[in-house]
Amino acid sequence: MAAKSQPSAPQTKSPGSMTNGRAATQGQWGRAWEVDWFSLASVIFLLLCAPFIVYYFIMACDQYSCSLTDPVLDVVTGRAQLSDIWAKTPPVTKRAARLYAAWVTFQVLLYTMLPDFCHKVLPGYVGGVQEGAVTPAGVVNKYEINGLQAWLITHLLWFANSHLLSWFSPTVIFDNWIPLLWCANILGYAVSTFAMIKGYFFPTDARDCKFTGNFFYNYMMGIEFNPRVGKWFDFKLFFNGRPGIVAWTLINLSFAAKQRELHGHVTNSMVLVNVLQAIYVLDFFWNETWYLKTIDICHDHFGWYLGWGDCVWLPYLYTLQGLYLVYHPVQLSTPYALGVLLLGLAGYYVFRMANHQKDLFRRTDGRCLIWGRKPKVIECAYTSADGQKHHSKLLVSGFWGVARHFNYTGDLMGSLAYCLACGGGHLLPYFYIIYMTILLTHRCLRDEHRCANKYGRDWERYTAAVPYRLLPGIF
Repeated sequence: MAAKSQPSAPQTKSPGSMTNGRAATQGQWGRAWEVDWFSLASVIFLLLCAPFIVYYFIMACDQYSCSLTDPVLDVVTGRAQLSDIWAKTPPVTKRAARLYAAWVTFQVLLYTMLPDFCHKVLPGYVGGVQEGAVTPAGVVNKYEINGLQAWLITHLLWFANSHLLSWFSPTVIFDNWIPLLWCANILGYAVSTFAMIKGYFFPTDARDCKFTGNFFYNYMMGIEFNPRVGKWFDFKLFFNGRPGIVAWTLINLSFAAKQRELHGHVTNSMVLVNVLQAIYVLDFFWNETWYLKTIDICHDHFGWYLGWGDCVWLPYLYTLQGLYLVYHPVQLSTPYALGVLLLGLAGYYVFRMANHQKDLFRRTDGRCLIWGRKPKVIECAYTSADGQKHHSKLLVSGFWGVARHFNYTGDLMGSLAYCLACGGGHLLPYFYIIYMTILLTHRCLRDEHRCANKYGRDWERYTAAVPYRLLPGIF
């Protein structure tokens, strides 16, 4: 349910390791073939509780000015019944349904009908038709990378409407926020259910499907690796980026417009949240080709975790800071605001430069300079499913010599900055940093478990050379 993710151990492969793409990847990546009791319990917990968590946060802002404790206290003390809270919750409306249907349809059209032109005019940007990583079945999918173009067109139309056309109010997202939540849930469950049925009866590539025999795990984690409709509509690429991440910055702009409508001005805290999160979103689309090599695309199957998560969890919980600031217009002191801005920019720098070092190391097979020096590496060997031996190199220079997942550390610095921009009056805006810490720590452990199984003693040498995962001297 994260906006972006990436494999964390930077490595290069010798030419011989690519002789059998299927053998080299089968069994190393993706979701499990079998389910233990803890994984099943976790899946059922998330299926039951995640929708309630989203509703609770949004309801708390709508009815209790973003207090997370007052709804519980009201119910416990008898001042309110659950039915009372539910009765005050706005239902789905025809207006919200039309808005959401138009939004998703517009993004589908931008994704499928408009080939990318940005790569022709923007130096350094890589778009257009690009190849993804080799799947476990040995397939190399092609993608139309046009997310930056879709983001630019969408936002140009948004600003044109706000300042010239006046087709709708810029507060339209906030004004329909809860009715739109129900629409997003309908799409999330519909696409997840369709993906599961498709995986059973008409998969895009049956060789890349995984079945555990457990309905709940299959539904949540997905069966198909790369479900597609037609040649170009890829479920993972579209839902990971378009309905949620393109909307992320629009949602923040709508919240800023609502704050101005209610309070007469936009606070510096709201500006900070909009700017820092817009940097993150633009980075995602500028590097959308790079995203084809990340965990979400390379290793995760498409199920409820990605389908519902990208439709509901991401746009509703990643934007809590802006929503909170509508109800609590925090005006930060100049030194504090500058500190938050510097923390956010520093986190982005670490995140982007760590990933740049990894990509440079991979593209050049280690024949490059990192921090002005030839990179230090650990030579590794592993055996693939067909019994062939392959060779890799693990980077231990630059940020990757500071900690094994220092790109995640930069991500967490940026996440903390979003939350600190809201001051310290409520816990709600800090949910994001708590969630991201749990998510990225789990990904660290999952990645390291896989690498330990893959590389064996060579991985032990790597962890001895780079002993910390995220925070040098601490963890």
